[in-house]
Amino acid sequence: MKQFLLWLFASLVLVSCARVGSPVGGTKDSIPPQMIGSNIDTTRINVSRNLKKLRIDFNEYIMLKDVSKNLIISPPIQYTKIIPSSMGNKYLEIEWKDTLQANTTYNFNFGNSVVDLNESNPLPYFNFAFSTGEKLDDTYISGTISDALGNEKNSEGKDRNLVIGLYQVKDTMNYRQKPYYITKADPDGYFELNYLTPGKYRIIGFDDENNNSIYDLGKESIAFQKQEINLESSISGMKLKIFPSKKAIRYKEMAASVGGVVMTFEGDPEKVIVKRVGEKPADYKVTHKLRSDSVRIWFDAAKENIGATVSENLKFSYDIDSKQDTVSVFYKKPAKDEMTIANPFSNKLAPETDFRFSSNYIINRIQPENWKLESDSIAQDFTARISELDSTQVIVKSNFITGKKYQLTVPKNTVASYFNRSSESVRFDFEVAKPEEFGSFTARIINLPNQKFWIQLLDDKNEVAYQRYTDQSEVKFINLKPASYKLRILVDNNGNGTWDNSNFADETLAEDAYLFKKSGSKDGMTKINIRPMWEINENWDVTLDEQPTN
Repeated sequence: MKQFLLWLFASLVLVSCARVGSPVGGTKDSIPPQMIGSNIDTTRINVSRNLKKLRIDFNEYIMLKDVSKNLIISPPIQYTKIIPSSMGNKYLEIEWKDTLQANTTYNFNFGNSVVDLNESNPLPYFNFAFSTGEKLDDTYISGTISDALGNEKNSEGKDRNLVIGLYQVKDTMNYRQKPYYITKADPDGYFELNYLTPGKYRIIGFDDENNNSIYDLGKESIAFQKQEINLESSISGMKLKIFPSKKAIRYKEMAASVGGVVMTFEGDPEKVIVKRVGEKPADYKVTHKLRSDSVRIWFDAAKENIGATVSENLKFSYDIDSKQDTVSVFYKKPAKDEMTIANPFSNKLAPETDFRFSSNYIINRIQPENWKLESDSIAQDFTARISELDSTQVIVKSNFITGKKYQLTVPKNTVASYFNRSSESVRFDFEVAKPEEFGSFTARIINLPNQKFWIQLLDDKNEVAYQRYTDQSEVKFINLKPASYKLRILVDNNGNGTWDNSNFADETLAEDAYLFKKSGSKDGMTKINIRPMWEINENWDVTLDEQPTN
């Protein structure tokens, strides 16, 4: 019996030493871990410049969650070791090799990475600061950062990772280094830069998509101010807005495509001159839309016997003013290279709109005199033209009557592109919806922009569903599909017919953008709910960040 009791006692001791996890049963722990001490004295001043390690003790076992994404040290220190990694500990420890700067306040911002081992309760926005000088700098900058265009995700559809940084103003500014001070915004866009030394700084905010704490020029959205900040006292309420950033123009690739090859660029060049290098193709056509990222080179591969059985090396030169080069592609004629036309839009036409169809090729010529538009077997008058905005589309106009069904017959070879014609006859069946199936919306704009602008209704993907280019104070949209939309204005400040984004390289700010939102709107932009037979009216003062509720 005595031996049994000794064995039972030993077993209980082993179990209690081995288990650090959450107890069974009881109330769920919702209290985050608390700091109880560190290897630096409580004043945190006059810290030795030769310090190589920071240890912080807690009242319970912790883990560091996504610490590589959350931890920001200002001014930057390249740490060599961090504890704990995945196992729990009652302390965290960071080691480095650098010698600390004199009379400098260092801030270790852990974000939400410090969590308890049991329930992963985060210690929110945990900071630890110390100074190698005689005082802790306590100046701060706080504010909000948001996307100027209302995008909730980045270009790859991922959540934003908004970072705000301060660079010391110097004769030569090196933005390829990490900012001298840096912090991350919380999910609502609020940020704080704490423990700042007074001085002159440049502030930037950006969407740090690759988590390197450095702004990648032309690849990430950015907010910046041309004016430097002379930081003498704390600043609160700063508002930053990130805009898409202009990419440097450069060649990307060339690939086979229907009807020829396509050459793609970054940076949306205004003009590209392309010429053949070599004997093939003997006859070709180059098309490029202003500020488009792609150049199409059209030729008749079958007629010239190019790439019919094996790949052939085709060479072309390009000239984008800043650079000229010769590039090549191994071309093999695609198995499906025919020109086709189809209706990728709805077969239910909104009232007072035109019918459209599109092609997989740029459309060069049409023969509408050979087409037939009918309703109830009766021929209808119509006109047709190639769209000026998108030359892959054809717009058909007629006196379309609501509630009626129509058939448009387009015989083969009556729609043509360079070196190709549509090979099959196509009949499009569609009907015109009734007005009572749609709603309307009127925006009355107060404090109108000085230049013409695009007023846009955005769908749930933040893509443009309807837009107008205007300078009028009252804009009415009719025959809108019932749905929830958001409202945005992009101003054509320079009058070039294109909304221009920011260019950090030459410190060119983006053109003006305004988002419609009412006070109290939870997700930022106010949703406009369009319903059948409803007419919605909104007054919008673009000089106000938030509109008063009615």
